Amino acid sequence: MKNEKDIMDLISKMTLEEKASLCSGKDFWHLEGLERLGIPSIMVTDGPHGLRKQDGSSEDHIGLNASVPATCFPTAVTLASSWDRNLLKEMGEALGDECRQEKVSVLLGPGVNIKRNPLCGRNFEYFSEDPYISGELATSLINGVQNKGIGTSLKHYAANNQECNRMSIDTIVDERTLRELYLKGFEKAVKDSQPWTVMNAYNQLNGEYCSDHKTLLTDILKEEWGHEGLVVTDWGATNDRVQGLKAGLELEMPGSRGINDKKIVDAVNSGNLDESILDERVKRLLQLIFKSEETLKGTYSYNKKEHHELAKKVAAESIILLKNGMNLLPLAKKGKIAVIGDFAENPRYQGAGSSQINPTQLDSALQSLRSQSKKNMEIVYAKGFSTKTDVIDQALINEALKITEAADHTIIFAGLPPSFESEGFDRKHMNLPENQLQLIDKILVKNPEAIIVLSNGSPVEMPFIDKCQTLIESYLSGQAGGSALVDILFGDAVPSGKIAETFPLKMRDIPSDSYYPGTTKQVQYREGLYVGYRYFDSMKKEVLFPFGYGLSYTEFSYCDLKVSAKTIDANEKLIVTCKVKNTGNYDGKEIIQLYVRDMESTVYRPDKELKGFEKIHLSKGEEREVSFTLDSNSFSYYDTESAQWQIESGDFEILIGASSRDIRLNETVNVSSPFIPTAKEVDKVYAEMEDIHNIDDAAFKLLLGRDIPEPIQIRPFHINSTIADISKTFIGRKVKNEIKKGFVKMFGEADETTQLMVNSMVNEMPLRSLALLGGDDFSESKLNGLILMLNGRFFKGLKLFRK
Repeated sequence: MKNEKDIMDLISKMTLEEKASLCSGKDFWHLEGLERLGIPSIMVTDGPHGLRKQDGSSEDHIGLNASVPATCFPTAVTLASSWDRNLLKEMGEALGDECRQEKVSVLLGPGVNIKRNPLCGRNFEYFSEDPYISGELATSLINGVQNKGIGTSLKHYAANNQECNRMSIDTIVDERTLRELYLKGFEKAVKDSQPWTVMNAYNQLNGEYCSDHKTLLTDILKEEWGHEGLVVTDWGATNDRVQGLKAGLELEMPGSRGINDKKIVDAVNSGNLDESILDERVKRLLQLIFKSEETLKGTYSYNKKEHHELAKKVAAESIILLKNGMNLLPLAKKGKIAVIGDFAENPRYQGAGSSQINPTQLDSALQSLRSQSKKNMEIVYAKGFSTKTDVIDQALINEALKITEAADHTIIFAGLPPSFESEGFDRKHMNLPENQLQLIDKILVKNPEAIIVLSNGSPVEMPFIDKCQTLIESYLSGQAGGSALVDILFGDAVPSGKIAETFPLKMRDIPSDSYYPGTTKQVQYREGLYVGYRYFDSMKKEVLFPFGYGLSYTEFSYCDLKVSAKTIDANEKLIVTCKVKNTGNYDGKEIIQLYVRDMESTVYRPDKELKGFEKIHLSKGEEREVSFTLDSNSFSYYDTESAQWQIESGDFEILIGASSRDIRLNETVNVSSPFIPTAKEVDKVYAEMEDIHNIDDAAFKLLLGRDIPEPIQIRPFHINSTIADISKTFIGRKVKNEIKKGFVKMFGEADETTQLMVNSMVNEMPLRSLALLGGDDFSESKLNGLILMLNGRFFKGLKLFRK
């Protein structure tokens, strides 16, 4: 790796045009290089739970075309339920090794966006509704990858919490909520792991596109948090290239066919952009380019079998036992077992979109069950339903009922098909497909002891919950998820996963339900800090399964909570210890969670917040002491007046539990701080809020601390108008049809999920993307002419369009 002096010497030898050229991609997956100066072109690829490397002949960025085989590890929603920092670091190291084999310099991931609402189509790619666990696990994964000399890209920065209108939506969120929820996971990962790159989101944040947002990219990320790497756009997420450079954006991906390079050159020549700013951006780009140079020299190969076994280990640690009535599990390896459901044979093991991995092998649960079958155990299978549709097929149901009647045990494999959740579009509801619900209901009438296994990337409503005895959440558990699940079913592995999100009873219970996904132009985060368990626990609302919940085949007792001091200063650390004992009949792992409650606060605060967790292995009968270290971050909140994290003096309760609703131990400490908060009307209003679903304008204005901005009007049309906006006009419909033809030509016939994703992409594409991605036949001049025609100035626009 070259030092700063070498890099500055290279920059001094560059022309202005060469500097500008380095600021955008060479193509979809490669950065620009400069052969005459010995600067190589490096490759980046999609992640985050596996390597999605495409060759030049099949490049695309939405997961449709072929990629090289790679280990498909469990997705982030699954990983989070492991609560295991060491496991994620080990997985990260494996991902780094696979990048080394394929000569990839940067793996795009992980994502730490908060799960504000279960309907977000990309929730499977994010860890949690809680920023503490999101930041902790992202840090471990990043450190693992980067330990191997390969970079990562922390994404999507920031407040990208929905797929609906994600390319242009303006997220309106108050500063305190932004800092405490939507930025905190990013802050933790940046400070503790220094990801080589941070990827900015498509959306606007409080009126500014994230790619142009100086407060986000420079003031907070670079200066306050000390990020040493560079900022890269999400693919096509560039708004104003020159403004982006000024704001702190180094790299635009993919390339803009030279369009934005010329804008940079013109801006420097006109005095609109100081060349020293460009030099600083190029310096960070060169630091990235040379960082992996030594690592990728020579050849390297990883052991596919070892990585598959690691994927199985990760899945087994992450699968969650939600119900085990009558202790039906684990099963004995004998008798007739009826296996029902299309997912048993054709597993849903990863999400759809740009993170879609081509697995090196794939274990289905049915295949794995059959491999366990001995002379004392018989496996019979019925499809039960089709994952291609939600139409009820009575013949398939009848076949399933027939085999369950003659079986000793029945296992139903259900979940969400890819067409129900994917990158590019949001879910319409929280229901399972109707054909699956009908099947489950009829089987439970015949056999209430049937075991239900779910495969889904986000919570679902469960109208059958009171009728079923045994329930497993496997989420999207990767290429070895089928064999890992079978180990859990038969007790060869003991379940130890716990959900890192709240499962609500109904969609209407979600605090953001009334405000999601907003209008086509704006979404308002009126619920403030009341997201996930912060809402449900504060308001004492009934839930299906609480945050941090999960069962085991064994039992654990907690005792002997101790704190290092009963009174501390704000800048002192507090050591918290307790003892945990395995009191059951199996060896197993327990996840011990530490929450902090401000017992009397001037500002409104959630009932409790996660501030520590540890996952430990205990043999049956074994007892161990667990230790946590709390610092000022564990007690502070973001004060908007001082623009700093502050602690209010007073008593704080330390809560140790097995979930947010299963608190086993508690102790009180007094924290002394010189800061004296100012009482505000907003804190009284939100602290006493009874109906979070109907927050009026007056209350939200108090929360924002300013007037509520008006959404951008659809007309007159402009470069950030979407294809959906203009499709209400005759010319717009013609444009939309031409774009759709282009996608059909590019990808051919596609499945339902891909069609939904492409339709969403077309509808939500901003017009500025036409000039950047439209090929040589669509210039900026044509774009400006098109906009004039759309706005009624037809002949002037036509003249410019033809020119």
